[in-house]
Amino acid sequence: MVRIASSQPRKQRKARYTAPLHARGKFLDASLSKELREKYNRRSFRVVEGDTVKVLRGDNRGDEGVVDGVNTEKGTVLVHGVSVTKVDGTEVPRPVCASSVQIVKLKLEDKVREERLEGRK
Repeated sequence: MVRIASSQPRKQRKARYTAPLHARGKFLDASLSKELREKYNRRSFRVVEGDTVKVLRGDNRGDEGVVDGVNTEKGTVLVHGVSVTKVDGTEVPRPVCASSVQIVKLKLEDKVREERLEGRK
């Protein structure tokens, strides 16, 4: 992960924007719901396609949906049902920051992900 020694906002932003791709995966962590926190004994986990999330910030606050896509470079996720209407009337998916969603249901088809989740007890 990118280690930032300065507390200056400009340096914080620069470190985030120029972070290498392998470190940007950490920006895709989202908090877990209370039930999942108690079950797996951790606060946050990485969002992947197929997880069910609840939007916590913005105009779509409270909406739940399945994650349709994840943008690692920008740290955003596309949630099914969260969209914005363009001027010409077409609906386009609205990217939501990964830190602004809460994971309600995990997709545990990947065995490695399941081991990583339960390995921390």
